[in-house]
Amino acid sequence: MIDLADRFPDAEIFLFLAIMHSFNSVQDPTTLRKNAINILKLYAACGADLKRFMIFNPADVPGHAQLNRVLTCITHMWFMERMHSYKEALDKWKAKEINVGVFCYPILMAADILLYDTDLVPVGKDQKQHVEYARDIAMKFNNTFGETFKIPEPYIEPDVWLIIWIDNRKMSKSYNNYIWLLDDEKTILKRVKQISTNTQTVEEPKDPDTCNVYKLCKLFLTPEEDGKLRKRYEVWGLSYKDTKEYLYEKIISFLKPIQEKYAKISDQEIIDLLAKNAKIVNEIAQKKVQEVYQKIGFTLK
Repeated sequence: MIDLADRFPDAEIFLFLAIMHSFNSVQDPTTLRKNAINILKLYAACGADLKRFMIFNPADVPGHAQLNRVLTCITHMWFMERMHSYKEALDKWKAKEINVGVFCYPILMAADILLYDTDLVPVGKDQKQHVEYARDIAMKFNNTFGETFKIPEPYIEPDVWLIIWIDNRKMSKSYNNYIWLLDDEKTILKRVKQISTNTQTVEEPKDPDTCNVYKLCKLFLTPEEDGKLRKRYEVWGLSYKDTKEYLYEKIISFLKPIQEKYAKISDQEIIDLLAKNAKIVNEIAQKKVQEVYQKIGFTLK
């Protein structure tokens, strides 16, 4: 998001809190609120410009729930049953464990996107299908009720569209195989030491592209640093202990300024920002909702 903001200095940027989505699985109010504040503080700590980025809570904007209801009514069950996560649950005999919110998650995501005439939606590989759902739902609405929604495009950065951890699954909080932005040095070191490597000795040249440590290192490297590290792999003298220490240092140097900035941001600062932005976002969202309501017949005039 920050890279895109630099690339398109005149673009409007909406960065929202997925609290309505989190309620699918986190239904303890204290935990939900704490997580929400932490995430928004991390947005700011990672470099989101609080004056330019429209950071908001969709639960403060009725338009999200209103449009979600409309889009749910025009979307068929067979269409939703194509969803990868639902089919995966069926394969694991876990369909009965999915609540309706999880099943309809892509429709809420479509509402989040379509309310604001969005051009680009930055996502990871696993979210690409959800943006495609938003596109399909928007086109169906436009074909039925007339041109209303802009058709969004997914924006996927190839270098980070899917980050694989040492268990060969995507790095995810759900799998507990991730490094959190607020992890302490001891926790990070433990995670890095767990990375598996092959049995090649220090004297043997190594293929960086087959090394889990290198793949993670590359996320933090400039092209020049990447070239130097690859050369070290391709000649003798590099130990996997060295590569893990290098990765650890890169992660710490990346996270330290984020953690320092995070510590300086108060909860109240974030709460005040949300209150201010809710007024701006509500005005935009309600214009789109009223246009939709007029076209589908909810407005009785």
